[in-house]
Amino acid sequence: MSSRLTELVKRPNVGTNGTPIKVRASHFEVTQLPDKTIHHYDVMVTPDVPSAVNRRVYQNFLTLYKEDLRGASPVYDGKKNLFSYVDLGFERKTFEFTLPQAGGQPGGISNNFKIKIAKAATINLAELHNFLEGTNAVSNNVRTAIQALDVLIHHEPSMLYRAFGRSFFTPEGCKPLDGKLDVWRGWFTSVRPAPGRMMINVDITASAFYQPLPVIQMAIKILGFRTPSKYSEDMCAANKILSVEKSIRGLRVRLLHAPHREGTIKGLTATSAMNTKFSKDVIQPDGTVTTQETNVAAYFNETYSRTLLYATTRCLIVRRMALPLELCTIVEGQRYGKKLDEFQTAEMIKFTTLNPTARANEIKKGLQLLNYKDSKFLKEFGMKISNEMAVVDARILPAPAICYHRLSKKEATFVPNEGAWNLRDKRVLHGKTLKSWGVLVWATERDISKPQVNNFVRELIQTCSDTGMTISSDDPPVRYVSPHGNIEQYLREQYIVTGNQFGNPELLVCVLPTTGAPLYAEIKRITDTVLGVASQCLQMRHVKMPKKQYCANVCLKINLKLGGSNSCLREDEVPFITDIPTILIGADVSHPPPGDTSRPSIAAMVASMDKITSRYATSIRAQQSRMETIVYFKDMVTELLKKFYQSTKRKPERILFYRDGVSENQFAEVVRYEIAALRAACAHLQTGYAPKITFVIVQKRHHTRFFPMRPQDADRTGNCKPGMVVDTGITHPIEFDFYLQSHAGLLGTSRSTHYHVIHDENRFTANGLQELSNKLCYLYARCTRSVSMVPPAYYAHLVAARARMHSKGEVWDSEESRSSTESVTEASYAPLKSELQNGMFFCT
Repeated sequence: MSSRLTELVKRPNVGTNGTPIKVRASHFEVTQLPDKTIHHYDVMVTPDVPSAVNRRVYQNFLTLYKEDLRGASPVYDGKKNLFSYVDLGFERKTFEFTLPQAGGQPGGISNNFKIKIAKAATINLAELHNFLEGTNAVSNNVRTAIQALDVLIHHEPSMLYRAFGRSFFTPEGCKPLDGKLDVWRGWFTSVRPAPGRMMINVDITASAFYQPLPVIQMAIKILGFRTPSKYSEDMCAANKILSVEKSIRGLRVRLLHAPHREGTIKGLTATSAMNTKFSKDVIQPDGTVTTQETNVAAYFNETYSRTLLYATTRCLIVRRMALPLELCTIVEGQRYGKKLDEFQTAEMIKFTTLNPTARANEIKKGLQLLNYKDSKFLKEFGMKISNEMAVVDARILPAPAICYHRLSKKEATFVPNEGAWNLRDKRVLHGKTLKSWGVLVWATERDISKPQVNNFVRELIQTCSDTGMTISSDDPPVRYVSPHGNIEQYLREQYIVTGNQFGNPELLVCVLPTTGAPLYAEIKRITDTVLGVASQCLQMRHVKMPKKQYCANVCLKINLKLGGSNSCLREDEVPFITDIPTILIGADVSHPPPGDTSRPSIAAMVASMDKITSRYATSIRAQQSRMETIVYFKDMVTELLKKFYQSTKRKPERILFYRDGVSENQFAEVVRYEIAALRAACAHLQTGYAPKITFVIVQKRHHTRFFPMRPQDADRTGNCKPGMVVDTGITHPIEFDFYLQSHAGLLGTSRSTHYHVIHDENRFTANGLQELSNKLCYLYARCTRSVSMVPPAYYAHLVAARARMHSKGEVWDSEESRSSTESVTEASYAPLKSELQNGMFFCT
């Protein structure tokens, strides 16, 4: 083990700047840690079955072999790991038994199981205690000890509730997402090391589950039919059969004619219940056995006295059997693992959006449901958990001074209040001139009249003028086109018309009838990768009744796309950036939807191109699906460093890199590969070129929430005020990390961003990096609010999502398309046109 306390960056000090306050965190202290040695065992269960079945097998095993385990109740993770507070007395042992309920259904088919248990390690918890006190480095023994505690808190809830990963779900209080799915409330739990103590992070979560419907009803709803008769008539169409089959394949069903039996849907038969034939043995009166041909409909009528109502529809294939849809029902508690559509997502957001008080109450309710206080397993291990949320020290960092153009009528330089401001009487820092542009309305004049469009154009021109931009052509060509027609042809034609009228087109404004993704995505693909022109999409409802604030926000986006700058921080606010040439780089990787293994992942990088970090250039690559490490890291950084030099005529002497989307178990891989690639990119440009690098992981997908304790420390939504930072109490015992909530709450409970420094040659203090990160969040150029994470990481996220639209093979509308297995390769993603690579085309 290294003599260093961490292979990453040790916390340099604790931050002191800002107004001190107290907040509650969604962490519960482990008031008593096990002081016994924990024994780790490897487990192998055969045959191989899902974790939920493994747990049932293990429960049965515990009942049968309690004495062989010296009376202990070891905890099990449902996969390969078993932890016991006593030595089980053997190095390796195999147990065999029969489980009559392998699928969890009473009276199921018996199954023979074999469990092999082998001693893996003995965990000395003294090393964990030393790590928490900051006197011992993290080691494999410490990691395994934390894993053991994590398995301990999850073991019993996993037996009682539907468990997925570190979350548990219950149907109590569920709400329908649509006719096929329900949303269930759940609770996330995780063991977290903190300075001098262990904490249990508890938070609410939610997930979609299939409704436990008869399969025939599910099929009717998948096809959007209202009546069963309509389903029966139309089920013969091949595309409809495929739609149903893709949606239900893999679901577990219970047989209505034999409720004790379950099975998994493999697909649909090629013929209807009337025409799906098979042979069965028939015992004749004289005792002889003959073979008789029958069909599925006749068989169920004769054997179970069930006359099928849908004998003309196809059957389910379950366990090599053909079963009528109407005689099978979907087993409750099956999670929906695909991407939700827009309506489902909106309903999910409504269900999960809770104000801070309501969320805190739900978290406490979850802790009561988990019932750690009375857990026999925790008692046997000697572990106790507080029932009260941890109270931690926090600070509210001050907002920075923001600068607009000096000719602004009012307050060219000002300090925002509560993380928001407006553009009234302000002019953008560097306003661009728009000379050549056209308008495409993807609707008819009945939907939105020509006078309404012209009125919006006038309002937009006036607003741009008020905010410091110039639109020299006040009569752009306007064309109405069908959103269902040839999108590329329409865009090409308008591009040509605009060019003929004004010269080289700079912008195409598209008025869209809805917020649907398919039309938007195709417009962006064509303008980004085919025409090489900036595009601005607008919702028709806003164009019909233009408001000044909406037009002002549109102006901000247009100015960025044309290469302008909207605002900056006062120079003395960020000396780290302004004193010597410094580049900010952000990176993220976008993955395909859940369940999709054919589409590649998209790596995106952005980098600041000026001293005031108001303009950013991009670099994009498609790479192997679900690969989190950026494969072409060196090439992408090299591109951006060259662009920085072309823009500023100087090489950056410092690099501040914000990397989004990396989980804690990937930190070592990032250090090993990406930081090495960053150095290699610098050396590739010039021998000996080695700017000082600081590399920060940015994490939004965490479950830590903060709740202000006093009304005066909260904003109007009940959330912590913007600038709230926490770097003690619940952070890492040794390493340099902090939580920063830099934005003002709008809906629900605000989520802070977790920043974790994994490499630092610039020798940041806690105050230095916290304040710099907070101030940068006021430079998000698309709006007049501070945002939840630093713009380089935010922009990289936007670019990665936008680049997902750059393939003709991408699909955005239907559930059936999302589950398609059609191959979309890295090569199918068209590159961004060179005309857009140095601008902020991604600002919607």
